[in-house]
Amino acid sequence: MTTTTPTPPARSRVRRFLADLAGTPFGLAVLACLALAGWALWSGGILDTPMARQVRNSSVYAAPGVELDRTAAERIIGNRRLVVLMTAPGTDLAAACKEVRLATKSTLVLAMSPDGDDWDTYGCARFSSGDETKDFGRAMVAETTIGRGTDGFVDRPLEALKVIVVNYDRLVKAGIVPDGARTISPSLPRFLLAGAAVLGVVAGATTLYLGGRRAGRLAAVRRARRDERTDDRSALSAATAGLAQQLIDLDQTYARIGRSPRSGRDHQFLDRYRTLTTEYVALLDDLAPTAGDAATVVRLRERVDGLSRRAAELADRFTGPATARRPTAD
Repeated sequence: MTTTTPTPPARSRVRRFLADLAGTPFGLAVLACLALAGWALWSGGILDTPMARQVRNSSVYAAPGVELDRTAAERIIGNRRLVVLMTAPGTDLAAACKEVRLATKSTLVLAMSPDGDDWDTYGCARFSSGDETKDFGRAMVAETTIGRGTDGFVDRPLEALKVIVVNYDRLVKAGIVPDGARTISPSLPRFLLAGAAVLGVVAGATTLYLGGRRAGRLAAVRRARRDERTDDRSALSAATAGLAQQLIDLDQTYARIGRSPRSGRDHQFLDRYRTLTTEYVALLDDLAPTAGDAATVVRLRERVDGLSRRAAELADRFTGPATARRPTAD
């Protein structure tokens, strides 16, 4: 009977993954970046409805089907802390006001929709001075006053906006609504993300620059070492060729003496020559696997030089000065 291990539910796997991720500095940095990105997206309006998205950068919203010259309407309102929502008939104005709550901070919002020959209006003030009692009273006055006098202008929304602006200016003069212009600026998370992006680009470019310089230095060092090894191998090859020529010169004497050795001196030459050629053959066997091994090249060069000196001594002693020349390897 085979037993199968039950697969943990998806929620448990996600929880375990997050726990493992949070257990490392890199994981904590990733989670912090994700939290910052989520905060930026939320405060920047990623979940905004079309109405809220429009009034983030505009003072007027006109629902589809509402005939309104938005450019002229924005000129009428100017830079006042006033937002007007012109919605379709039958719209829940309180819900519309709540819908744009995050996008209309520190403003006075008037939601309105045609209702027969009149406007149905609903105001909501977004001002806060820190005194909840005073703010509540001022909000009640502003919300009930801002839409007065607009009835009769259902077919002329620009004229209705002019009345609303007059009501707003009266509220400002009365101290009910704080004076000042509406400021539209990117949210703090967007500034943080922009700064992080700039820092990331600068850090990445600096890292690439420093990494490139380090890689260039390492490449130059490797090339110099490779050239040095190439020069050493070339010198070794030249020295080996010179040693071979010395042995060829000695081979003539070896052939002459080897046919009829007459003295102990001849036998001594024959023994030393055979030893020299045997070591030369062993040297040739060791020359094959020397590619890239600088230490081995140096040792082999020392062996070649030693054999070359012995060949020169042998030539000086047994063949005379005429054949005692030692070729230069360099």
